[in-house]
Amino acid sequence: MPTMSEDNHLHYMQSALREAQEALEQGEVPVGCVIVHEGRIIGRGFNQREHLQDPTAHAEIIAITAAAATLGSWRLENAQLYVTLEPCPMCAGAIILSRIEAVFFGASDPKAGCCGTLMNLLQDTRFNHRTAVFGGLMKEECGNLLSSFFKSVRNKSTGQRDDNNSH
Repeated sequence: MPTMSEDNHLHYMQSALREAQEALEQGEVPVGCVIVHEGRIIGRGFNQREHLQDPTAHAEIIAITAAAATLGSWRLENAQLYVTLEPCPMCAGAIILSRIEAVFFGASDPKAGCCGTLMNLLQDTRFNHRTAVFGGLMKEECGNLLSSFFKSVRNKSTGQRDDNNSH
């Protein structure tokens, strides 16, 4: 894996957070993702399940599709994926199949996380490819964005005022 400074990792996670903010602005669960290859972002994505009415329209899937189009190959070898929330089983499978070298995620996902929380599909030796996993990068920022979104959703469903988003 290419050696990167902590500042580079933070830079790419901040880019993923900007994607998550775009999802939030569109009323989606705020998860964002970028894929980096040879020091440049080659794919971006944010959750679009509601907009596209597609259960597979997760940030990682959209970013993987964009990265593959950029490289002209489904093999994303030597690429790193930065995502604000720990990948689910579907996204972990796509990461394995696309041969991504490393995943950096922000917040852990206690309900669907498959990069160490519920299980670690990315490093399961039964698969023909294993991906390095680094969790907790900017976890507070990533987790706070998700927490405030879900608090807002809960408040709307119960009719409570959301002090953070009222104008």
